[in-house]
Amino acid sequence: MSNKKVVLAYSGGLDTTVIIPWLKENYNYDVIAACIDVGQGNETEGLEERALKSGASKFYLKTVTEEFITDYIYPTMKAGAVYETSYMLGTSMARPLIAKVLVDIALQEGAEAICHGATGKGNDQVRFELTIKALAPQLKIIAPWRIWDMQSREDEIAYCQERGIECPVKKGDSYSRDRNIWHISHEGLELEDPAQEPNYDKLLKLGVTPQAAPDQGTAISISFEKGIPVAINGEAMDPVTLLTTLNELGGQNGIGIVDILENRVVGMKSRGVYETPGGTILYKAHEQLEHMCLDKQTYAYKQTIAIKFAELVYSGEWFTPLREALSAFVDSTQEVITGTVHLVLYKGNIIPAGCTSPNSLYNESIASFTTGELYDHKDAEGFINLFGLSMKIRGMLNNSKN
Repeated sequence: MSNKKVVLAYSGGLDTTVIIPWLKENYNYDVIAACIDVGQGNETEGLEERALKSGASKFYLKTVTEEFITDYIYPTMKAGAVYETSYMLGTSMARPLIAKVLVDIALQEGAEAICHGATGKGNDQVRFELTIKALAPQLKIIAPWRIWDMQSREDEIAYCQERGIECPVKKGDSYSRDRNIWHISHEGLELEDPAQEPNYDKLLKLGVTPQAAPDQGTAISISFEKGIPVAINGEAMDPVTLLTTLNELGGQNGIGIVDILENRVVGMKSRGVYETPGGTILYKAHEQLEHMCLDKQTYAYKQTIAIKFAELVYSGEWFTPLREALSAFVDSTQEVITGTVHLVLYKGNIIPAGCTSPNSLYNESIASFTTGELYDHKDAEGFINLFGLSMKIRGMLNNSKN
């Protein structure tokens, strides 16, 4: 056994299965495989045995699912952050937490390096490494995909077969997937051709297509306290149970399936299919409550913040002063986001069905078409005259030139 130690971000998938023997052969490292459970479900089963058979000397399984929800998902959801209008940042949010736990293990074990299986073309290399640099800049980082001679997943499969290592995927079914409690992403195979329709019958893991969803809608209510979801249909739930329940309801009704052609951090475009059933419901419900409780200027500025927040999360800049400052602003806006939102889930659609809040800014006596004491229609004339004064002056000037 070598005195040098490396902590490998281990998923049990094809890439990390290959990396264990590769590290031993090329670096003579003592490989410590670490799986960080952020809600992968049964994907963590049997990983220790598989890692040790592949040559790892030690295995860690750290479950941080609730921390993932409360410290990463909720801040992003409260910000309303969505990357390029469609991607709900499932993988992006998880990577900083995974890297943080890897750093903790590396420091505990006295390892000199952390290794990850992200490709040289992808976003995850950036997310992992920025986090490691922010938290433990003294640690070395090894990224095999930027070093080794293998060029494809087929090369990796052959590498495993040559060494008698059980391969976790087979040829023809080698989608690249990433799963956590928030979502699952799918890349590769027919998705690499933007002209091809995704093979949804083969792809989907968390639910069904809208076409295959029930013909009857599902009515639900979600209650929030200061921007945080706390109950479904009046039943209080812990974060993991709540999101798991929404994933099941959303999946059954074909909610949250998107086919995205996105701009990666490294500059290229890539295509992926994402399933985010529970998260899509939460965003919609949270949005409805903000419409009721936030004033116009705060809501408008928060929309600007959401775009920048999404860019930071997508690019792996979680542990930065700007992200922390934006979260502080967002948290201040969420003090009034308390109430209950009613929705109907139907064939991929989330249909608003009413909203209540003790902090509602909606005033029926003002908004009603019936004239009330709080609003005098005659006041509108003076408002319009002042509001449009600059336009009137410009119009007068243009007319004088004709």
